Amino acid sequence: MPSSSAPRRATPAFLLVHPAHCIALGFGSGLSPWAPGTVGTLWGWLAFLVLQLWLTPLGLGLVIVFALLLGWWACTVTARDLGVADPGSIVWDEVVAIWIVLWLAMPMGFWGQLAAFALFRYFDAAKPGPVAWADRLFKGFGPRGGFGILFDDLVAAGCTLLVIALWRHFVG
Repeated sequence: MPSSSAPRRATPAFLLVHPAHCIALGFGSGLSPWAPGTVGTLWGWLAFLVLQLWLTPLGLGLVIVFALLLGWWACTVTARDLGVADPGSIVWDEVVAIWIVLWLAMPMGFWGQLAAFALFRYFDAAKPGPVAWADRLFKGFGPRGGFGILFDDLVAAGCTLLVIALWRHFVG
């Protein structure tokens, strides 16, 4: 249940009120007035490239698992505090999902990464088939709703990885 009757707007001040807000809003990337999901995904892509400099693939995998659990909490708290079940300003779901795509699809050059980015954005924004199903599955507030914020992006990441795998299998 939301903490107030009227939805709040995510602002720079809101971002700094609680650590969960900072995480869920992608350290500010979700505050973008233009396509916050795309901006959050771009931030995630850049963050992945930086993390990859210091971490092994196993280390990246552990960071992703931790980020999923932390994100579940952060998305739950932030959605409640905003009074909106799945606000567009919450982009941690895009950040972690693009990390999963890149972690499992690497090594890839810039163009492969750009294609993975574009495919993920397509599946996340257009929500075809299984992504639309996942988006409807866990709605509301509380831990169920927080998981729902993440779940459709995880399915979008899975669809992206399936297309990449099929491309690699049939095209090379």
